[in-house]
Amino acid sequence: MFEVSVVYILREGARGDEVLLGEKLTGLGVGKIVGPGGKQEPGESPVETALREVHEEVGLTLEAEALFPLARVTYPFVGRGELSQRSHAFVTRVWRGEVRASPEIDATWWPLSELPVHRMWSDAALWLPRALAGEFVEATFDIGPLDEVLSQTMQWSTRSEG
Repeated sequence: MFEVSVVYILREGARGDEVLLGEKLTGLGVGKIVGPGGKQEPGESPVETALREVHEEVGLTLEAEALFPLARVTYPFVGRGELSQRSHAFVTRVWRGEVRASPEIDATWWPLSELPVHRMWSDAALWLPRALAGEFVEATFDIGPLDEVLSQTMQWSTRSEG
């Protein structure tokens, strides 16, 4: 099982809060809408991975102290163990720079009220709206051969920041 980090970057938009998401252009999940992030490299912490991956994928510079844990999600891929992963999700409202596309993700701002969960991984609808609304979740989603959620466990707690 490998470790990944993803960051949900929020801003105040014309229609309320917005989140930066993008279409995945390469690798696992091509065509799905995802938050910027990726695999942890040897010796990196989840926060260091988040900072590096966001800069590589969308060109923004984040501050470690402005990242707040949003979720820790374990994804056993049933019958495809090489894809199994643990995701460390963070949220922030602090960044520098301008959003740019990369070979990995084509990012755009989405109103929180219009999250494209129908275009995301199948588990997103089960936890992401509630987590972005202010709660922390520790979860496991068993993912089947058609990328569907076969089983789930979620434990919720209050998030104090973000």
